[in-house]
Amino acid sequence: MTDQHHHPSHPQITARLKRAHGHLAKVISMLEAEASCTQIAQQLHAVEKAITNAKKVLIHDHIDHCLDPDMPVDMQDFREITKYL
Repeated sequence: MTDQHHHPSHPQITARLKRAHGHLAKVISMLEAEASCTQIAQQLHAVEKAITNAKKVLIHDHIDHCLDPDMPVDMQDFREITKYL
């Protein structure tokens, strides 16, 4: 991709994704150790929540910083990013 840019939220998003990565590694080890399904489901829920929250922060940040409020709204860009909400 050539559209490289950085937002203040990127470290927060990275932290959320690292947390999800840790939870996912835990899920894998729990499956291998034959942990209870309830415990595994709880960890999977944590993975989903961390990823969902990271995605929301990214999309909201894009809307706030990449869609120029002084210009007519680029509906294509807006539609493209909001389809992931």
